[in-house]
Amino acid sequence: MSTHRSFFSRRLHSLLGVIPVGFFLVEHLITNHYATEGAQAFTEQVEWIWGIPFLPILEIFFIFLPLLYHGVYGLYIAFTAKNNVGSFSLFRNIMFMLQRLTGVITLIFVTLHVWETRLQVALNDYSADQLTHLTADLLSNPVNQVWYTIGILAAVFHFSNGMWSFLVTWGITVGPRAQRISSYVWAVVFVLVSYIGLSALYAFADPEFTNQLAQW
Repeated sequence: MSTHRSFFSRRLHSLLGVIPVGFFLVEHLITNHYATEGAQAFTEQVEWIWGIPFLPILEIFFIFLPLLYHGVYGLYIAFTAKNNVGSFSLFRNIMFMLQRLTGVITLIFVTLHVWETRLQVALNDYSADQLTHLTADLLSNPVNQVWYTIGILAAVFHFSNGMWSFLVTWGITVGPRAQRISSYVWAVVFVLVSYIGLSALYAFADPEFTNQLAQW
């Protein structure tokens, strides 16, 4: 791959990791967080999203295709990039390694999650109520709870640390002080967004949530 093409590919990979993939991750976790308010609240939020005009087109061109490019090219980076201990601090090399590792985990997690939920909805023409039941059944399994916990933490870390790298790559945080402050900011974002995601996860697994479904 030529230097020019490699530069363009990496910039596109970086940009798509923020817009729209990163924004979609946060939006998706916030939507799921409605489960903490009960099964009915989550179902109503899903129905509202499904009512967005041209949703399939938006999903294909602004979510799935950008995610596919970011994921596949990210795998290429993960298996070809090398840490540079001599040029960067030990902490930054560890974060570099974790960024690649969580990228691989996130790609596997998202692929399975799409198959288990979104594709099942499309293939079986599920209603929002049926999706709520499907998700609750899926997350009532302790093994799935562990796997989803790992997947959510990996995805949120990949996004948060990726945002730190994005700001450096695009010349927004220039200098050690700006980058140090950015590290603190995105560490806080990681904690907050992880809390939103994990709260939703365990809301679906809560027996009270299942009891609400049983009353429908």
